[in-house]
Amino acid sequence: MARVTTTTTADQRAPAAVLPPLRIGPLQVDTPVVLAPMAGVTNAAFRRLCRESGAGLYVAEMLTSRALVERSPESFRIIAFEPDEVPRSVQVYGVDPATVGAAVRLLVEEDRADHVDLNFGCPVPKVTRRGGGAVLPWKRDLFRSIVTAAVQAAAPRGVPVTVKMRKGIDEDHLTFVEAGLTAQDAGVAAVALHGRTAADYYSGTADWDAIAALKEAVTDIPVLGNGDIWSAEDALAMVAHTGCDGVVVGRGCQGRPWLFADLAAAFAGSDERVRPGLGHVAGVVRRHAELMVDHFGEEDKALREMRKHMAWYLKGYVVGGELRARFGLVSSLAELDDLLAELDLDQLYPGAPAEGQRGRAGSPKKPHLPYGWLDSRELSDEFRRDLAEAELSVSGG
Repeated sequence: MARVTTTTTADQRAPAAVLPPLRIGPLQVDTPVVLAPMAGVTNAAFRRLCRESGAGLYVAEMLTSRALVERSPESFRIIAFEPDEVPRSVQVYGVDPATVGAAVRLLVEEDRADHVDLNFGCPVPKVTRRGGGAVLPWKRDLFRSIVTAAVQAAAPRGVPVTVKMRKGIDEDHLTFVEAGLTAQDAGVAAVALHGRTAADYYSGTADWDAIAALKEAVTDIPVLGNGDIWSAEDALAMVAHTGCDGVVVGRGCQGRPWLFADLAAAFAGSDERVRPGLGHVAGVVRRHAELMVDHFGEEDKALREMRKHMAWYLKGYVVGGELRARFGLVSSLAELDDLLAELDLDQLYPGAPAEGQRGRAGSPKKPHLPYGWLDSRELSDEFRRDLAEAELSVSGG
């Protein structure tokens, strides 16, 4: 029997909201929480599970501007939103202003998005070695040109553009305050900061002081904080520490789409929390798999994609190494049913072991950069020519 328990106080009077609704241009997000786009994770199936759990803004997987302009089938699958998914939120990555502008123009003119986020936060080598993601704001004129091109392309249809970024390349090459002010001046509707550098990758502890510094500097638009939000209590702590206008949640919801129920309650001033037993978790896993089959249209592909989620869902529960390994190799819904039937579905929520960090944090690493990238803050003609040809044609990480 599936069990979900909640905790709450005895006082049932209506609590006071922690923050007002988040305004992103014409959009109002009643619970000021954003699901960060994560490649291979935040597809329509996972977004549905999160949306059903709570409120917020749910961003699709990152796609590259070039792939979108070239109308690749994969890009259009990524932005195939469900009819009830409103607002439709898309994140675009690119290193060429003209291509980014064309991609945003396509999204708004064909009515495929209600909100566009620009990725300047990705730290993976295949992106940074081309001068993209978290290392791009170092070239301040390029950053300004890309943001301006996107804002201008979206403006005729009133679609808001936001920016998500990191602190900079490393602690010696920080760009976040300057980039935030540049984005504000260019007309973006909000900026989000992950409190790590590209060199940090996902290691160590997110620098919430940097988020506070950005909030102090950028005063005309909302500032969102990202990094180390593993629970609703973490989100409240970030808001208290930084004064940010909302939070962006990434790895913390992996295998825990119900985290958005906790976040909705927390920001409404309630201490009610979801504490799922293993039976409830098993039910969510099964439904996630069904939604993935619907999304991909192929059971084999869907279950292969589900494998990465298994360790996240089962974190903290008593399962056993051999059974966990078999979950990581699941290849069909029938096989998944057999594996779920082997679980102790009466097992209660284990508490702390099921919480905390999820996914691989890794260790700091020297960012892969184009040769000579750090020599100047301005973009040389040679770099400009190279970047025009450097757009990736597949979704980034």
